[in-house]
Amino acid sequence: MHLAYPAVLSALLFCTGLYGVLARRNAILVLMSVELMLNAVNLNLVAFDVWLSKTAEETLHSGQALTLFTIAIAAAEIGIGLAIVLAVHRNRGTADIDKLRDTAEGHESHPADGSDRDALTAEQADQAGKAEATA
Repeated sequence: MHLAYPAVLSALLFCTGLYGVLARRNAILVLMSVELMLNAVNLNLVAFDVWLSKTAEETLHSGQALTLFTIAIAAAEIGIGLAIVLAVHRNRGTADIDKLRDTAEGHESHPADGSDRDALTAEQADQAGKAEATA
């Protein structure tokens, strides 16, 4: 088999994963797209390892060994990523990246006119005054 076939397939997988990272809003789909990109890199590593081992006298298979390390790191990354996404989904109720970014910047947490905050501080001042009067 020629080297061009796995290289083209790897490029297509990587471009599909890149599109998924840039276009998706759901955090789980973004993690899946990152995994697709890592698998494209693994395919390239194995393909070039096989191609170079045919031309070289020694068969060290360093590309395949590096692929095993990449798979182990990807498994750890997806485990930690899913744990973070599930924790955020429990706290915020959504896994939409745009909504999470808006709440992190404070767009939805404070009202525009600040009337609720002023009313709350006035109420707290009244309670503090009553507490001092009774003491």
